[in-house]
Amino acid sequence: MALHERAGLPVEEQDLTNIPRLISEYYTRIPTTAEQPVAFGTSGHRGTSLTGTFTETHIAAVCQALAEYRQQQGIDGPMYVGIDTHALSESAFITSVEVLTANGVQLIVQAGRGYTPTPVISHAILAYNGGRSEHLADGIVITPSHNPPQDGGFKYNPPNGGPADTDVTQIIQDRANQIIDDNNREVKRQNFSTAWASDAVTEYDFIKPYVDDLGKVLDMTAIANAGVRIGVDPLGGSGIAYWDVIADTWGVNIEMVSRRVDPNFSFMTLDKDGKIRMDCSSPYAMAGLIGMKDKFDIAIGNDPDYDRHGIVTPTGLMNPNHYLAVAIQYLFSHRTQWSSDLAIGKTLVSSSMIDRVASSLGRQLAEVPVGFKWFVDGLYEGRYGFGGEESAGASFLRRDGNVWSTDKDGIILGLLAAEICAVTEKDPSQHYAALTEEFGAPVYTRIDAPANSAQKNCLKKLSADSVAATELAGEAITQKLTHAPGNNAAIGGLKVCTENGWFAARPSGTEEIYKIYAESFKGKEHLDSILSEAQEIVGNTFKAAGV
Repeated sequence: MALHERAGLPVEEQDLTNIPRLISEYYTRIPTTAEQPVAFGTSGHRGTSLTGTFTETHIAAVCQALAEYRQQQGIDGPMYVGIDTHALSESAFITSVEVLTANGVQLIVQAGRGYTPTPVISHAILAYNGGRSEHLADGIVITPSHNPPQDGGFKYNPPNGGPADTDVTQIIQDRANQIIDDNNREVKRQNFSTAWASDAVTEYDFIKPYVDDLGKVLDMTAIANAGVRIGVDPLGGSGIAYWDVIADTWGVNIEMVSRRVDPNFSFMTLDKDGKIRMDCSSPYAMAGLIGMKDKFDIAIGNDPDYDRHGIVTPTGLMNPNHYLAVAIQYLFSHRTQWSSDLAIGKTLVSSSMIDRVASSLGRQLAEVPVGFKWFVDGLYEGRYGFGGEESAGASFLRRDGNVWSTDKDGIILGLLAAEICAVTEKDPSQHYAALTEEFGAPVYTRIDAPANSAQKNCLKKLSADSVAATELAGEAITQKLTHAPGNNAAIGGLKVCTENGWFAARPSGTEEIYKIYAESFKGKEHLDSILSEAQEIVGNTFKAAGV
């Protein structure tokens, strides 16, 4: 994709969404399951009212289906509800309260109808369920994550606190589409004012319990004593009220560079494709904070629901893969209470630098398919010390080795960068430079290639035997993977490895493309060869399958 001519430049008037129309369309669009079905991807159901893919009809049906699912599973504790700062999140929140309370679900929401980050909901669920075997809590987060202002999203976190697995979301999705096909006649609902005033809704301050607990997962005292200068750009997201409380509670030096909340996110700089996207791993979306890098030892940005992290050091925005490697190396070297049996969780498309770090630490590597849901059980059961993915999402255990959250937590990953500075007197970029001196400097990229529906289905169902190639970019192929080594789950695509490089190919769930991730420890020219041959290998596989 060519870089947009205004990438990294401030948003202008013509870039803004018509918010009144967006809200009106939410209430007036009538979707069909043939063209605009409920579809739970790796992070819940997402869409926009402007195309009829995220409407009141969808959310009412999903909530009814979710209430029925809870009853079937015997989940009868409270449901924690979080929302982010997208415009459609407010509307979807109202719909959710009306439907869930009418179904007898007890809701716990942020006092004053404030915003609540995804990891805080996970943390609250786990705190409530600790020591319980019945009447368990679960939660929902109403967010489309880092997606543009016109988007909405809805995701479910069961009693283990993490994003729901496919076997759960498939049930909810299928039932919701049945309800929509019946014109939502089976939806139970009551007026929002009635619901809000009832005993079914409890207003609660999520902020203080989460902030007070931070010392159990991070060395907040070290950060405070070292006087690490921390800059925070909340990017107008759901954690905006948390940073002042963190600073006051723990005595750390935090400067908020912006306090604006705007459903148009008009304070952003445009992403690489010219869209407004709150992607804290993008140097274009993070241009404003990067421009302030010299003011701070560490600067932190987060997406609107705070499950992702962007780490800016005096040398600039860190590549997410680079920071994951540094975080892993630091944590497994400094968490003395952690068991020596704890594994390191990574996705198949994350950098192989992590593999080399894990080997040097003498730790088991648990390589899983794309999606944070694959880390949930490992973190929950205390088998994984860390779980992270290349798209700047991760979480890790408490200092005593117990579970902290089973969803991505951008707050603790940001503060971990400050802890690294405080304890080692070096910033994460300096630590990554040391890793490259020891293990080499990988070059990583991701591109898109065209693929029709038949080809995408072929890629999903590949077996390793389907790949005839024995070499990749001049090196012998050492692995052909269609299932993840960490849990033997299907990856929905293919990964091919050599000693100094690899590629992974996965079909897009929404576009007529497949994604190619690739990395080389031998430089850019070698990476280009991997990319070229990867497309040839996949193309030959399509030909052999007759698609």
